[in-house]
Amino acid sequence: MVLAHGAGAAMDSPFMNAIAAGVAAGGIRVIRFEFPYMAARRSGRGGAPDREPVLMQSWRTVIDEIGDPARTVIGGKSMGGRIASMVADDAGVAGLVCLGYPFHPPGNPARTRIKHLEKLRTPALILQGTRDSFGKPEEVAQYPLSRAIRVVWIEAGDHSFKPTKSSGRSAGQNLAQAIAELSEFVATLRTPR
Repeated sequence: MVLAHGAGAAMDSPFMNAIAAGVAAGGIRVIRFEFPYMAARRSGRGGAPDREPVLMQSWRTVIDEIGDPARTVIGGKSMGGRIASMVADDAGVAGLVCLGYPFHPPGNPARTRIKHLEKLRTPALILQGTRDSFGKPEEVAQYPLSRAIRVVWIEAGDHSFKPTKSSGRSAGQNLAQAIAELSEFVATLRTPR
């Protein structure tokens, strides 16, 4: 499983560390990488996220370096997962995972980012918090998503699956659910169809 970070936090953010460690503990090899703009931030050069063509080429380069795309699941947090979803079919990867998909910008549900998801052929798992301002259950239910996509809702979770205190759920429970869903998804891809 190859994972990319979201727009604002690096590949070693607490969220990405927890997901990668949890999935790896189940015997799945996990690789993370950073887009050029994030790598530049580490050296103090800062900057906004790269444009889509650069982000997409970064994904293609990483997939080529890994080797066998048919045995590789790609995805990531928010923007990292969205860009992976844009290259998945052409790259011929085994599967796609999106951790908090940015279906639309917060506060602007009319500006969706789903056109390519309507025809996606790659088996995909989207994990989404029920309180995610980038796409709530009632919004996502109306989208004409491909039948290759399975959306799993993380109860009371925000964009990083963090629940409200009043929900009775903990961040650890929600992360554990996400890790279990990811691991099960990869296991189904390993089973001959």
